[in-house]
Amino acid sequence: MGCSCGTKKDGKVSGCQNNGACETGGCNKMNVFDWLSNMEMPGDSKFDVVEVRFKNGRKDFFRNTEKLHLTTGDAIIVEVPNGHHLGHVSLQGELVRLQMQKKNVANDSEIKKIYRIAHTKDLEKYEDVKKRELPTLYRTREIIRQLNLAMKLSDVEYQADNIKASFFYSADDRVDFRELIKLLAGEFKVRVEMRQISLRQEAGRLGGIGVCGRELCCSTWLSEFKNVATSAARYQNLSLNPSKLSGQCGRLKCCLNYELETYMEALKDIPEIERPLLTERGEATLQKTDIFRKIMWFGFKEDNNWYPLNTDRVNEILEMNRAGKRPATLEIDKIAEKEVGGALNSDLESLDKKFKDKSKGNKKGRNQRGGDNRRRDQRDNRGGNHPNNVAQNNAAASAGSKPNTPESNNQNTANPKPNNPRPNKPNGNRPNNPNQNNPRPNNPKPNHPNNQNPNNRRPNNRPNNPNNPNNRNNPNRPPNTNPNNPNNNASKE
Repeated sequence: MGCSCGTKKDGKVSGCQNNGACETGGCNKMNVFDWLSNMEMPGDSKFDVVEVRFKNGRKDFFRNTEKLHLTTGDAIIVEVPNGHHLGHVSLQGELVRLQMQKKNVANDSEIKKIYRIAHTKDLEKYEDVKKRELPTLYRTREIIRQLNLAMKLSDVEYQADNIKASFFYSADDRVDFRELIKLLAGEFKVRVEMRQISLRQEAGRLGGIGVCGRELCCSTWLSEFKNVATSAARYQNLSLNPSKLSGQCGRLKCCLNYELETYMEALKDIPEIERPLLTERGEATLQKTDIFRKIMWFGFKEDNNWYPLNTDRVNEILEMNRAGKRPATLEIDKIAEKEVGGALNSDLESLDKKFKDKSKGNKKGRNQRGGDNRRRDQRDNRGGNHPNNVAQNNAAASAGSKPNTPESNNQNTANPKPNNPRPNKPNGNRPNNPNQNNPRPNNPKPNHPNNQNPNNRRPNNRPNNPNNPNNRNNPNRPPNTNPNNPNNNASKE
């Protein structure tokens, strides 16, 4: 049984179940939903014209003169010139009247009638006739190549009575196919009818999936094809790439006209840019326009950046250019001038703060260094190592008097300090330290590498060390031969 878009009596969905390649060409092609089927009409009379679908979505209108009880999807036998054909009911009722008005079909006597509902024998005969279509298509293409005809054969449709065959082709120019008709009629033994269709109609009959992921509009619902121009792509800011703008038919996509009116209304608020915008920075050229957000991007010749402006700002700049004026930039008209005095004063204040902070840091460093020097002089005075004290001691030694030492200074004072300023405190309850009365060992770090080998030890050159050759109490000390030294041993002898 052929494919039908309705349901069977048992409630199951009808269809050829051919995995998307419909045998009859009726699945999902030019389907119409009868949204008035469950509504009762005010009048008793029902519109007697029925819409019938044939192969690949081709539709026509027929009158139900026999008052047959029809359902959407039923196979019926209809009247055609010189015979009969089999089709499926696609629409009936008041919606058919609207479809006839839309397609400018007059409700007169020229409308053919419906004979009957198709029987099983009619359906079996129609299936046998359909098996001839594919071999006829291939053989006809071979004959066209042999005759060198500039035409493209796309489909072949046989009538259910196997008397007539319709050949659908597309061509750019007029084709003389009189010789072709003679060859086809003699080979296939049928009446031949040649029908020229456009490329869009050819794509609609064959069907397919568009770049949007849906079935082609021309094969599902679009029946009238309007002219599509490249200006529709320009108004919508689309790139003029033929591979992206063309559909499967090789022509511009029909969907370019769907939103064209909306874009035309939105473009009324967009100013026309016939020349670059003039600014003090240079000429700004239009690069891009967002029609619905009303934002326009401009760019300069030596700058790779684009600057967005709203349409109100663009209109302001255009009015200034017409008046012979140029704004400072695209965003503002004038650059605010800075006060010279204020700028100089601010610079001077910043410099004063900078050097003031530096002077504070230098004073602080000098104070610290001066305090360290004073503390160092006090320590040298107490220890007798100050240069003035050394000079006084040397002079006293040469004169034979006692050098100026802290001990001598303590004797001349009224309240001499004791020799031991820190007397030993009682231990109290602290345990006795076994090393308290013992001298400090010479090797405090036994694990040090210099202390493991006695030959590698550093010599003890302390002043009180008797083994130090520079010690005055060392008998092995070498004589001092300097005559200017007051401690010269040779001069004393």
